[in-house]
Amino acid sequence: MTSIGVVVGNPKPKSRTLAAAMAVSDALAENLRISPDTTVVDLADYAGLLLDFKSTAARELATRVAAHKILVVASPTYKASYTGLLKAFLDWYPNNGLAGVVAIPVMTGGAPLHALALELHLSPLLVELGALVPVRGLFLIEAQLDGLSPIVGDWARSAAPAVAAVVAALSPNRAQ
Repeated sequence: MTSIGVVVGNPKPKSRTLAAAMAVSDALAENLRISPDTTVVDLADYAGLLLDFKSTAARELATRVAAHKILVVASPTYKASYTGLLKAFLDWYPNNGLAGVVAIPVMTGGAPLHALALELHLSPLLVELGALVPVRGLFLIEAQLDGLSPIVGDWARSAAPAVAAVVAALSPNRAQ
């Protein structure tokens, strides 16, 4: 069964970035016609564990996240890139540690001038970890965060066919 994981690297718990990531997860699940069986990891709740590389709880969290076929990875824009909190979490993965995962990068920011951070920083990091990033990520400016449904819905409708194709190609039960 295809499941969606959500990881949010905003240091503020229950942030608007989390709401945006959940909207993306829900819209993708609807467009892919899959159950929204979603594991949500708000990294603000785990910040104290991430720099302790002996932490079994952090290792288990990273393992649980990597078990999803689809992973929405979200961060607010911070100094023209993703947050250090998200980077600290992603450092738990070795090279190719996200192999077989379809990653959906999402970033929020104050202005459109930071939109390139998504494709210049977050997407390449996910690819470096072995994730497949089949579609352009979604960058949302703060002014859009109160009206997510139409924006995220349009994005998900256009992204779903490519995501579905990659997920199907990764499926071990795929017809030969």
